[in-house]
Amino acid sequence: MKKRILVTGGAGFIGSHLCKRLLAENNRVICLDNFFTGNKTNISPFLSNPDFQLIEHDITVPFEVEVDEIYNLACPASPIHYQYDPVKTIKASVLGANNVLELAQRTKAKVLQASTSEVYGDPIIHPQQENYWGNVNPIGLRSCYDEGKRCAETLFMDFHRYYGVNIKIIRIFNTYGPNMQKHDGRVISNFIVQALQGRDITIYGVGGQTRSFQYISDLLDGMIKMMATESSFTGPINLGNPCEITITDIAKTILKLTGSQSQLIHAALPPDDPAQRRPDISLAKTKLNWEPHISLEEGLKETIAYFRTIL
Repeated sequence: MKKRILVTGGAGFIGSHLCKRLLAENNRVICLDNFFTGNKTNISPFLSNPDFQLIEHDITVPFEVEVDEIYNLACPASPIHYQYDPVKTIKASVLGANNVLELAQRTKAKVLQASTSEVYGDPIIHPQQENYWGNVNPIGLRSCYDEGKRCAETLFMDFHRYYGVNIKIIRIFNTYGPNMQKHDGRVISNFIVQALQGRDITIYGVGGQTRSFQYISDLLDGMIKMMATESSFTGPINLGNPCEITITDIAKTILKLTGSQSQLIHAALPPDDPAQRRPDISLAKTKLNWEPHISLEEGLKETIAYFRTIL
């Protein structure tokens, strides 16, 4: 019998890829999205599929549906989007987590929380392991997202301990690929769009800060493997690519792959911007037999090709 799987935030960048993957694996997929940052174009190929259902709904409002599994991805994830309405952002994280957990409790569904590397804040431990509690500013401009996700993890663990809900928590590190929005303010989408349009590439700060970028298909592999683990294993678990690169070097790589003549310019560094970010994926290797396989250059070529079609 086909599983009924709910993907909240299913019209977003990661959610739409997950819906496609779950449909390909012969599941019934329910996509719930309010289209605050999600895009109907991302899911339009699935609308004619009888195993796909779209529910337009705000995650902060309780809802009822019969499901076997839930992937909770509903929350603005890029700084431009989550800082646009910070109160809405923290409600999406906290009230949204509570609503999916209550649904999971009622339906006995397994539920996976898409948390984030932002729970580590501006880390003083490098690389970041899951037992690191983070260095987060609770009252800064990024707090609505960082602390919202931290509180959501707390809710998940307490629903598990107190009510016995079968939960999984993943911490997603920087992810990129097709279906990213061209104006979402993320590093790779910003740089690709600027390079393809021949505009100056804006680097915040001196460009020495580091990130670790994973391609979307690698992330999906990790998510699905995590959902399939035994009920006693809750996570949290890091899903990211440990290959670390400076912001300046990622810009230069994109210039090379696009053949752009854009120049690098510098702007002021935003508050609380992490100086370094790299996951320790030892736990994912051990528990999931997972590690990323798509190289940065390979993934960037696919992503650049996508942006050429939409610009």
